[in-house]
Amino acid sequence: MQTSSSPLVLRGISSMATQALLANLTQIYLVQAGVQVQIESVGGVDAAKRVQAGEAFDMVLLASDAIERLIASGHLQSGSRCDWVRSPVAVAVQAGAAHPDLSNAAAVKAAVLASPTLSYSTGPSGAYLEQLFQRWGIADTVKARIVVPPPGTPVGALVASGQAALGFQQLSELMSLPGIEVLGTLPADVAFITTFSSGIPTVVAGDATADIARVAAVQSFLQFLASAGVQDVKRKQGMDF
Repeated sequence: MQTSSSPLVLRGISSMATQALLANLTQIYLVQAGVQVQIESVGGVDAAKRVQAGEAFDMVLLASDAIERLIASGHLQSGSRCDWVRSPVAVAVQAGAAHPDLSNAAAVKAAVLASPTLSYSTGPSGAYLEQLFQRWGIADTVKARIVVPPPGTPVGALVASGQAALGFQQLSELMSLPGIEVLGTLPADVAFITTFSSGIPTVVAGDATADIARVAAVQSFLQFLASAGVQDVKRKQGMDF
């Protein structure tokens, strides 16, 4: 059990898309509840691999499809998924560069075909764009122009440095980066919104089966993440629920 000399600290892992938002929310929660929550943010693919490898966490915060796969594989507890935030995909160019028309699907397709280099994340938004390019019949045409971001490197950093002329990523990951201009989210006819969810691992950071206080603390924090009281914080980070 926790004692006054051993304060409760919860440990989790998330994708980069929610890093800034979780940094804000964990500080708010520390003030409100007196519980410290440490969230490590890494690439979503790497996060899932670490959970699959048996690394112990109190909670996992990833895109909903990744959470579902981890539940199906037995690495997260069945029924533990809780959706807590949604994030739209946005488009960015280097600061000072020309702004292509992105008003509808046809305009986005034309902008992609006209761009000498492109970049998108390896997460859900990237998978969606690959499917979109396949549907448009341009996947082979643009394949050689795609710059794949190294693990942990935001697409916006490649756009800022000029390595990619057009970048697609979650708005939350683009909006605070220097050296780029965010042109807005994808238009309604090709919009893509990622739902991020939480899940509770079957391998946990503490002896949760014996520590009732720890179990309750995890559940309380995850309820806080999904609560209406933090909507304004989410909106400021380019997200909602």
